[in-house]
Amino acid sequence: MSVRIEKDGPVWTIIHSRYEARNAMDPQSAVDLFEAFQAFDKDQSAYVGVFWGEGGAFCSGWDLKYASTLSGLDALDPHDFPDKGVPPMALMGPSRLNLSKPIIAAVAGPAVAGGMELALWCDLRVMEETSYMGVYCRRWGIPLIDGGTVRLPRLVGEGRAMDLILTGRRVDATEALQIGLCEYVVPEGDARTYSEALAHEIARFPQSCMRADRNSVQNQYSLSINQALKQEWDGSKNEISKGIEGATRFAKGKGRRGDFSDL
Repeated sequence: MSVRIEKDGPVWTIIHSRYEARNAMDPQSAVDLFEAFQAFDKDQSAYVGVFWGEGGAFCSGWDLKYASTLSGLDALDPHDFPDKGVPPMALMGPSRLNLSKPIIAAVAGPAVAGGMELALWCDLRVMEETSYMGVYCRRWGIPLIDGGTVRLPRLVGEGRAMDLILTGRRVDATEALQIGLCEYVVPEGDARTYSEALAHEIARFPQSCMRADRNSVQNQYSLSINQALKQEWDGSKNEISKGIEGATRFAKGKGRRGDFSDL
């Protein structure tokens, strides 16, 4: 099996392990990843997920050797693309899931084509200094159908997104950090360790409050300012009493001067 889950308390690391194919996505891996992330989201003991590709590659995209055996729309499973609504599973697996908890992409080596789209699907991206992204499918006439044309401009702005989409050029970790394509750059070999440590930090916080804020950020784009502000209030007002409890802890000396070490 090319997908496994390793658990460390509230942090789950979902591992894609087709390293002999640079973690290119085949149909079985897509199904297995889709199911793994669903299991993570449903488990109340799981707070933060880390998505890691084993063997030095995050994901080199859709498996082109498999794709070459298909003919036209044979690539699309009609059961996954109903006439109405958005299909729950994409060709790359989980990229159409709308999870209730954060996922951190731990990126080593290539995260290109569909692999880049998977990294964009995550909430945060930790890239090793030797890793890179790029719309490499541009060379073969394969479109972005796992959220790339939607999430990339929201993350880096339309102009930069258009540059990357039209040219398909390689984006190294340093540039990715500069343009907002990733949030952290770490030494080679450290992406998983750093991401898991970051996940544990996030898991320490009151979870329902954090998820309410995350949900407001993710679901504001089609709304007017007033609608977005109302959504923010409606989704967070039940957290106020917990915030008062937190304020009481602060008044008693916890967390002074930005100290997050003792909550």
